[in-house]
Amino acid sequence: MDQLLITLIGGLANGAVYGLIGLGLVIVFRSTDVMNFALATMATMATYVALSLHDSGLALVLAAVAAIVFGSVSGLVVREVLIRPLGQGRLFAALVVTMGLSLIVEHYIGQHWGEQPKAFPRLVDGTVTIGSSRVTVQDLLALALAAVAMGLVGYLFTRTPLGSAMRAVAESSETAAIMGVDAHRVARIAWVLGLALATLGVLLYAPKTGLTPVVMAPVMFRAFAGIFLGGLNSMVGAVVGGLIIGVLDNLAAAYVSASFRDTFVFSVAILVLLVRPQGIFGRPVFERV
Repeated sequence: MDQLLITLIGGLANGAVYGLIGLGLVIVFRSTDVMNFALATMATMATYVALSLHDSGLALVLAAVAAIVFGSVSGLVVREVLIRPLGQGRLFAALVVTMGLSLIVEHYIGQHWGEQPKAFPRLVDGTVTIGSSRVTVQDLLALALAAVAMGLVGYLFTRTPLGSAMRAVAESSETAAIMGVDAHRVARIAWVLGLALATLGVLLYAPKTGLTPVVMAPVMFRAFAGIFLGGLNSMVGAVVGGLIIGVLDNLAAAYVSASFRDTFVFSVAILVLLVRPQGIFGRPVFERV
């Protein structure tokens, strides 16, 4: 029972990271129709910036805040410089651009900071006792910060005029424009918010694995699984899907086989999607012909 509790909490902590990455992807996709494949890589570079600032003497919390700001600004720059000039409806072109950007950023990280893994300090140290099990405070912090971030995003989208504008653009950019919504402003905010969430996710994940240029590649893969499982057009689905993937991943590693954890996780995801192709929280999309 103790091992099960630790496995579940660890899985939820990992799933919270997958949910943050997935939520960033869904926010950008729903607001701009662009799937940003460079999201995790850009967030990784922001985390390297945090590590450099911390090594230079800056407090870790301040370095983490600086990383989130750096990631957000980089998202805005990429959107304005690389994505906006493509124009509306250039989905494949935007896809290729973000994939190419991901490779460029990975190469830059490797050249500037090196390919070897770098240890990233925990935001908090220590353990707490739950029942007869000891759980790291870092895992509980990951859950708490992810919950707060997701709650704030939920409040933004459901309780504020800006959130209403973003939801209007997500439903129909043409209709939103008729209503006077500035789609470009919404897109900028979406890219900033998406990168901020992704950077927070990397900051919470890096202490477990260390930093390498490609450390977030498997996380990005699982985040995609989470958003498809939860529903590509659902922000709640992105979070819940990420949590489910995280828990299944840890359960498979602990009770099935670490070598077949991905096989187990994605087999379950595929079975769910065969029954409900739009995902657990996704809505079916009907096209008039």
